[in-house]
Amino acid sequence: MSTHKSFFTLLLGASFLASSGTAAAQSSSAADRREVSITVYNGNFGLVREVRDVAVGTGRVPLEFRDVAATIQPETVHIRSLGDAQSLGVLEQNYRYDLLTPQKLLEKHVGEKVRIHRYNERLGREDSFDARILSFVSGQPVIEMNGEVTYGFPGRFSFPSVPENLMAKPTLVWLLDSKQARQQLEVTYLTQGMNWKADYVLVVNEAETGGALTGWVTLENRSGASYENARLKLVAGDVQRVSAPERPDVRYKAMAAPAPAPTGFREEAFFEYHLYTLQQPTDVRDNEQKQVALLEAKNARIQKKLIFYGQQYWYRGQYGQVQSNQKVGVYLDLKNSQANGLGMPLPKGTVRVYKADKSGSQQFIGEDAIDHTPRDEEVRIKMGEAFDVVGERKQTRWSSLGTCSSESSWEIELRNHKDQATQVEIFEPVGGDWTILEESHPHQRKDANTFTFDVKVPARGKTKVTYRVRTRWC
Repeated sequence: MSTHKSFFTLLLGASFLASSGTAAAQSSSAADRREVSITVYNGNFGLVREVRDVAVGTGRVPLEFRDVAATIQPETVHIRSLGDAQSLGVLEQNYRYDLLTPQKLLEKHVGEKVRIHRYNERLGREDSFDARILSFVSGQPVIEMNGEVTYGFPGRFSFPSVPENLMAKPTLVWLLDSKQARQQLEVTYLTQGMNWKADYVLVVNEAETGGALTGWVTLENRSGASYENARLKLVAGDVQRVSAPERPDVRYKAMAAPAPAPTGFREEAFFEYHLYTLQQPTDVRDNEQKQVALLEAKNARIQKKLIFYGQQYWYRGQYGQVQSNQKVGVYLDLKNSQANGLGMPLPKGTVRVYKADKSGSQQFIGEDAIDHTPRDEEVRIKMGEAFDVVGERKQTRWSSLGTCSSESSWEIELRNHKDQATQVEIFEPVGGDWTILEESHPHQRKDANTFTFDVKVPARGKTKVTYRVRTRWC
């Protein structure tokens, strides 16, 4: 069974003359890095670009390129010389991810002799036994020892050597045709295990008319590699990717380690997406969670709305009372504009909202997920359901006007149990063709399928809205 996955890459530049013989293998590690930049996408993947100064040698040279991501996609690797493009050719590329683990050592030594060490408590020493591994299945070795075949023998195994092709870490191995002894190599590749998200904190003022909005980027690196002093960029947008079969999982155990950084991002349009560039280099370590400030708006205007929603299908049948003591939804609307102290395209994420109580302590009052929001668009945050404002809706008349047409009358009662008057928007998604025939309050046509009523409900009082509507849906 092959212990590594190999494939041929295209030759860079013109064709190269075949070298006579192969030089001694060379290696390159993270110590050779001169530059590194990382672009992280929302879809749990990233683009890594490295520049390394490597003593390659000349002729046909095998090169082990170490300290790459464990979740690298080897088919996306691109290598080139930053000096003379004609001085380097790639003849073959292999990705070796058969890692040096106790299980792999047992598997590679099937049929070979090993030694097993076990501590003898009675004698206070470690005894050693010669054994041969006959098989290794489901994590259990079957061994031949002292003329017997057995399994489950407790002890520590030691091996005569490290099998060829077992690597301490995932490694790219190239067969290069080099015409210069030292090369500045630029290597780029895509890797899984990198992701980022945006989180926002909105602190609402006492009057609930404005608030301070702070945005944070949370970056997570579980790619199996660390990158020091890296240029970090983030892409916000829905980037199309082709699904591919998963390779064996060779990542290490993830351990989150928050590391806030008081730096900010510069935003720019990029293709049909948005690119956020951190203004200074940063360390992106494996199994680390890093937080970096994205934006801050100290006094953004907000508008609180209470909305009582209807349903489109209610107009197509006879129902009677359809809602009783129903809660009214609470929303905060926020304009993402420069005039409102914002104006940066907002990546999708979670907005958490706080407000100070009478003692001055901040209390959590709700959260909602927002999608990618361009500048000058409105953000709507659902806070939850109002406690003291409820609604009731009933159908008082309904008559069929044919196969797909009807006329119906409705009564909506809003009850406010607070000590202050409040404003409620009744949101009616009617659908199809519709005409309001009678109404107690003036309606507003939101779009072809929706009309609303803006209703003031007095303190500890109630307001009734009635209307008659004719609809046709086919």
